[in-house]
Amino acid sequence: MELISLKLFLYVVIVLSATFHEYSHGFIAYKLGDSTAKDAGRLTLNPLAHLDLMGTVIIPLFLLFYGGVFLGWAKPVPYNPYNLRDQKYGSLKVGIAGPGANLLIALILGIFLRLIASGVFGQVSIVNSQWSLFLSAVALIVYINIFLALFNLIPLPPLDGSKVLMDLFPKSQEVMMRFGFLGIFLALFLAFFILSPLVKFLFWLITGQGFGF
Repeated sequence: MELISLKLFLYVVIVLSATFHEYSHGFIAYKLGDSTAKDAGRLTLNPLAHLDLMGTVIIPLFLLFYGGVFLGWAKPVPYNPYNLRDQKYGSLKVGIAGPGANLLIALILGIFLRLIASGVFGQVSIVNSQWSLFLSAVALIVYINIFLALFNLIPLPPLDGSKVLMDLFPKSQEVMMRFGFLGIFLALFLAFFILSPLVKFLFWLITGQGFGF
């Protein structure tokens, strides 16, 4: 892909993947009895409902085109844990719904890539430039969604992983609160130096092929 087109495609994929992520939080909360997200107009797959002007538009586009990296966030979907029918594990289910949605996308498209490579759909000529471009785009979507799932499961605030950890081990809440906003910087450090090889391994495990552009 041409560099500018690749960056724009990357941006669109991340925004749409984040939309599915946030929608899933609200959807599970709604299914468990909390209508907060629905009442706020956030129980939708319309990306505009989840955009944060600074976090989803200005900062990520600036960094993507002038810094060569991506950093951004969507508006968190609101929910009231006291409205959930499952008071013991309800918050846990809501917390893992977002990363779970990203992993589901990665699994579905990743298995598709694996089937293509195995010849289940017949012999397809990967020499064809348009077909090769399409497969590269699908591979990028798989990679991004694996990364988003794992990144959000890092047990540091304000990521979903911290909420999951606190639900499983309530005594960890005091420790988590001490991190404050510093948690996101530690999470980014882990993402750059630890997550990358793990994401590539899971990509290979799901698709049966290496990742590279």
